[in-house]
Amino acid sequence: MDGWLLLLVVAGAVVVAGFARRLDLQVPLVLVAVGSVASFVPGLPRPALDPELLLGVILPPLLYSAAIDFSFASFRRNLRAIVRLGVGLVVVTTVAVGFFSSWLVPELTLGAALVLGAVVAPPDAVSAVAVGRRLGLPHRMMSILTGESLVNDAAALTLFTIAVASVTGNRIDLEPPILFFAFEVVVGVAVGWIIGVAVRFVRRHLADSALETVLGIIVPFAAYLAAEQLHSSGVLAVVTAGFVLGSARSSDAIPTRIQERQVWRTLDLVLETFVFSYMGLQLKFVVDDLRQEGLPVHHVFLYGLLVLLLVMTVRPLALFVGTTLRRVGNRIRSRPHSELSWTQTLVLSWAGMRGVVTLAAAAGVPFVTASGADFPGRGVISAIAFTVAVGTLLIQGITLPMVIRRLDIADPAEMRYVDEQRALARRISRRAVVDCLDEARRSLKGTDAEGVVDRVRRVTLARLEADETEDAQQPADRFSATSAAFDRWRRTVLVRQREALLDARDRGELDDEVLRTVLDGLDIEQAATETRLQRFTTERG
Repeated sequence: MDGWLLLLVVAGAVVVAGFARRLDLQVPLVLVAVGSVASFVPGLPRPALDPELLLGVILPPLLYSAAIDFSFASFRRNLRAIVRLGVGLVVVTTVAVGFFSSWLVPELTLGAALVLGAVVAPPDAVSAVAVGRRLGLPHRMMSILTGESLVNDAAALTLFTIAVASVTGNRIDLEPPILFFAFEVVVGVAVGWIIGVAVRFVRRHLADSALETVLGIIVPFAAYLAAEQLHSSGVLAVVTAGFVLGSARSSDAIPTRIQERQVWRTLDLVLETFVFSYMGLQLKFVVDDLRQEGLPVHHVFLYGLLVLLLVMTVRPLALFVGTTLRRVGNRIRSRPHSELSWTQTLVLSWAGMRGVVTLAAAAGVPFVTASGADFPGRGVISAIAFTVAVGTLLIQGITLPMVIRRLDIADPAEMRYVDEQRALARRISRRAVVDCLDEARRSLKGTDAEGVVDRVRRVTLARLEADETEDAQQPADRFSATSAAFDRWRRTVLVRQREALLDARDRGELDDEVLRTVLDGLDIEQAATETRLQRFTTERG
């Protein structure tokens, strides 16, 4: 892919995403639609990227960014559900699509059909998590969706490697396949843990926000490449490194946390907009490939629609059957069940959009086997994978917000737990404030010192009391009144301060270096205000 075309795609995607957000549209859907139309522009070169580039450059930072923001405690609490979806459902989908496709598509052998199954098996939860966060999905559902997206790529790519090897006649590094999978998991996790611990040690001694952020950016690529060099799972290495560094993020310096948060938010935006645009831009060229191979285009896309229907059916069927069996088993053993409600299971089953891994794996199917023969049905695999990826994104992506809004997915027990934890945090904070100021009062002498201590006590405890008042309100009104209005006006005041200072600088009244120092303080205040407003918006849904 030429550099100028890559730059054009990224710039165009950012512009389209900006307009989509202003119109309150779902950005991934708009980008795919616009990209599909743009692919038919006469003379447009094919935007082709090496699959190794997609998997080694695009995927690691997206996974790492999700992992460092994801609580490992939540991952561990929901591990069974995450493994069922991220590994079990990937295997079920691969097998179901494989046998169905080998029966349906004349060009596919059973081995090639299983390759297709592994290609379309892993959902990409980027858009689902974004929709869920905006519409206020319960925390447990968000944890399961995020955890699934961190695990399923590793399972699918392992199955893909095994299936491709069986078709091409190449040998995998370890046999039987279960041993190969275990090796990928163990070594991948070990590599990620070692890199995470090493980077955490180095960052602790740098004391430089810029260097710490740069080192953090390198981590996902280093973890992925190191694991791949050892023929293990680069995906699990990236996720593990993210967990290790994410657990230590709260001890980082404040400037580092602010800077790193914005850096990863920016990288996520650029990479996600590029991926969805790239998906849409493949449409015309997938059609051209089928015509060049002499395949019936309409028949192949019909096959793709039938496979799409199967993929969209397997997930809810597997989730509801599994949930029912576990409920019955718990009832027989007289154990209280901890399963999601039926409405929550339905929402989870409908969040199965495919994405970058599906496209990269389809592009990574070899052209020939070890004997020199053409890989059976390679063009068909690419076309069906494209149909499934775009179809799930458009159909499920468009309807998922409506499904969430129509169903009662609130979790009262989770809401009570969150309220209790917030109250505990307030009590811990209040006790720390009182203890610290009592210690200061004992160590300081003089009227002025005591006055300062009393002033700090009043201001700090007043803020804690305001937060406690908010927590005492009804959940539906908690984030809709005083605090949200306070932070909006606080943001407005900060903007006015900035404008006035910049105007004074432009008139030559205020020294530019002094201005920069003052603006640094305003930036931190405004970042805190924006974070609170974003939390209010999220929790109100």
